[in-house]
Amino acid sequence: MSAYFITGTDTEVGKTFVTCALLHAYAAIGHRAAGMKPVAAGVDAAGCNEDVEALVAASTVAAPREYVSPYVFASPIAPHIAAAEEGRSIRFAPIHLALAGLQPLADTVLVEGVGGFRVPLGLEGDSADLAQTLGLPVILVVGLRLGCISHALLTVEAIEARGLRLAGWVANRVDSQMERAEDNVAAIAERVSAPLLGILPWFETTDAKSAARLLRLPQ
Repeated sequence: MSAYFITGTDTEVGKTFVTCALLHAYAAIGHRAAGMKPVAAGVDAAGCNEDVEALVAASTVAAPREYVSPYVFASPIAPHIAAAEEGRSIRFAPIHLALAGLQPLADTVLVEGVGGFRVPLGLEGDSADLAQTLGLPVILVVGLRLGCISHALLTVEAIEARGLRLAGWVANRVDSQMERAEDNVAAIAERVSAPLLGILPWFETTDAKSAARLLRLPQ
């Protein structure tokens, strides 16, 4: 069984899209693949979170929802604020237990973080602290837009400062009008030793299965 923690340089950089694409890529080589989003904020009228539903749809194994996403909050706001509004607190132990429940069901588990790498979660710490306690190799999603070089290097620095291994990074074009995107990718690649797992172009639709063909899996 392998597992990775998926983080991003910021919010809205395509973490869920890339995680789903990786799930499809694992499925293509015959892996039982499961996505997990320990903390999700924002639900629709039916009480469903869009990111969680996307991960469930891209996974090849059926798993209890309490394993897939132990903490789901109604408001689409910072999770520690959403938790406080609901009189709840985010604890790491239930997340560890949920991952332990998923692991026997799958060959590969992809754990998607929330927002960027250092999003506050509550009294036990932030998302970087959670990643550190899980101890999983990290895959970084870099949203290609102005400022992405600094955001990427700062995030890599924070990942390495926690003693975590950066297994690879994905460049995801989130700004269709960005100039010199290729030059930005090259600048990051020159400064980050971890492998570039793929460059995803601007997608008009969230076709994660097509994106999967543009990625290579981490070693």
